[in-house]
Amino acid sequence: MSCMKTILAALALMTGVGTALPAHAADGIVRHPEEDFPISTVIEVPAGASTIYLSGQGAPVQDKKADPHTIAAYGDTQTQTRAALESIQGELKKLGLGLGDVVQMHVYMVEDPKLGKLDFNGMMKAYTQFFGTAKQPNLPVRSAFGVAHLGNPGWLVEIEVTAVRASGR
Repeated sequence: MSCMKTILAALALMTGVGTALPAHAADGIVRHPEEDFPISTVIEVPAGASTIYLSGQGAPVQDKKADPHTIAAYGDTQTQTRAALESIQGELKKLGLGLGDVVQMHVYMVEDPKLGKLDFNGMMKAYTQFFGTAKQPNLPVRSAFGVAHLGNPGWLVEIEVTAVRASGR
């Protein structure tokens, strides 16, 4: 079957009808990247891998002088996304993992009252500092949701992830 996949991939490349080829990692995890967007559309996890679920993380307080129940304490969507991903990175590090081990992400967002809408662009600016970079090229499958409220009224973003520890790590 592997030979057939190789032949089909070669034919697709020669005819120009191919899409991005999946990234086969040494740990056996296969990521199928979206062609024009920094996420994977499908991720295949091999048998024997451990699945790690992290609870939703919001940003820690950025401005200690501000009321911790206000957006002013946490910053805009970009700031909150970056801080939430840094918190996730810290939690993963405690487990001997990194952001490259994240296979699934759910981003919950509320409307930024200053903009009158979700700040998807702000979220993406922070997200792309951590995923799809030369230093960390692994892309998770991801969904972003607009929600009415989050647990903390100062949060604009909450992120939960699922990571995988390959067998033998």
